[in-house]
Amino acid sequence: MTAVYNGIMLLEGIFAPVTTPFYPDERIYFKKLEFNVSRLSLTALSGLVVLGSTGEAVALNDAETREALSVAASAAADEKVLIAGIGRESVKATVELAEYAVGRKYDAVLVRNPCYYRPQLTPESLLHYFRSVADHSPLPVILYSIPKFTQAEIPLEVVAELAHHPNIIGLKESSGNVERVGKVIEATKNAPKRTIAVTPVFEAVTGRMLTPKALPMNFIPADGLTGGTEAALALAIAPPPPAIRTRTKEVGFQVLVGSTATLKESLDLGATGAILAFATCAPQACQEIYTAWKERDHALAEEKQRHIAEASNVVGSTLGIAGVKYACDFNGYYGGKPRGPLLPLDGPTKARVEDLLAQIRH
Repeated sequence: MTAVYNGIMLLEGIFAPVTTPFYPDERIYFKKLEFNVSRLSLTALSGLVVLGSTGEAVALNDAETREALSVAASAAADEKVLIAGIGRESVKATVELAEYAVGRKYDAVLVRNPCYYRPQLTPESLLHYFRSVADHSPLPVILYSIPKFTQAEIPLEVVAELAHHPNIIGLKESSGNVERVGKVIEATKNAPKRTIAVTPVFEAVTGRMLTPKALPMNFIPADGLTGGTEAALALAIAPPPPAIRTRTKEVGFQVLVGSTATLKESLDLGATGAILAFATCAPQACQEIYTAWKERDHALAEEKQRHIAEASNVVGSTLGIAGVKYACDFNGYYGGKPRGPLLPLDGPTKARVEDLLAQIRH
């Protein structure tokens, strides 16, 4: 059976927010970004987020943002869901980046709540912002609530109303509060169901999987084709690859979380997956929690979560960008120093990160 692909994305499993490596002079090191995306594409992760908080999106100018989105997309495997972090303080700037992302074959965009004019950012203004972005975005929108950085949650009533917008497909809830996760899931349970295309094993079908590829071309002698004796060359075009087999699945409003320490509890409540900073440096360890939960081995999922709880909390939450980047360096990815004003780790802190990661599979 072949299902119609409607652009609505399946958001299930673990997603890694890719770091942005820099040269010593703080220019983006694009070759290292390519490497990180290519290597993460070989893991069992469901997808990648480019220029989320972990990618230091707020530290990049618009030209750098566009080039980073382009380079990362060119290195990603077709079967990985590719999400572009594009949140800006205005509707216009956010929509412009969404239009750029669709041209680079991203599957969805991640949009944080604006926060600079916080006293005037009422629930009504946030509704206007997200509705306007979703109305004009050529890609499905994932809301992004990260109060530790924006100093403001997307109000529950705003999320509940936006869940009914046809182009808003989910939320990344990064409060780390399991109670809040449960309230979001309860508040959005009546959102419209959508029928989407998935693979025969119920994994995401991305737009890049369905995009026709350039046909390989082989030059062969003309007499090899016709039996003639002409010395000219003829062009032989290989047949297109077989169509991808798909089936359908119904999904509602999908909730992703941002906390490794409460991943299993959030999944139990109905979260569909997670975007985890720790998955950027230890993708396998994070994926194992989800896999055990998916296989209904709850004891194993709890054990896997406990095993990485301290490391993920120290690296991802306490140390932040510098911690994640050094953990990437330690585990064979490119991290490097964060862009100023953020500071790199000192020697003793690096040693602590190394100790925490020593027994964690990555």
